[in-house]
Amino acid sequence: MKRLKEEYRAQSGFELASTCARIASDAKAEDLTVLDVDGISSFADYFVIVNGRSTRHVQGIAEAIENQLRAKRIKPSHTEGMREGMWVLLDFDDVVVHVFYHEQRSFYNLEGLWHDAKKVEIETD
Repeated sequence: MKRLKEEYRAQSGFELASTCARIASDAKAEDLTVLDVDGISSFADYFVIVNGRSTRHVQGIAEAIENQLRAKRIKPSHTEGMREGMWVLLDFDDVVVHVFYHEQRSFYNLEGLWHDAKKVEIETD
């Protein structure tokens, strides 16, 4: 998160995860989960995990997050899977957003893989 607008430079990983979760919720994402992986992951502090009803819905959720954060000059350091729409990964350094097609989410079971992570409640309304 290098080229941020002044007002977003001090934003914590939790605040960024909350923002991503709210944007996903506004885009009608399903089964929203935020995991605090700080201390058990060397590459991120939070995972935001959601799923969509179709590949196009998955792409739409990911595009909404990316576009709204780009407007704040927050750009992902890495994006993967946008074309296929089965599992889109948006890496914002401290926060990694996973947008799954619902069948892919149960197959990869990130919540099970990161079972030591604490689930974080995010106010999305």
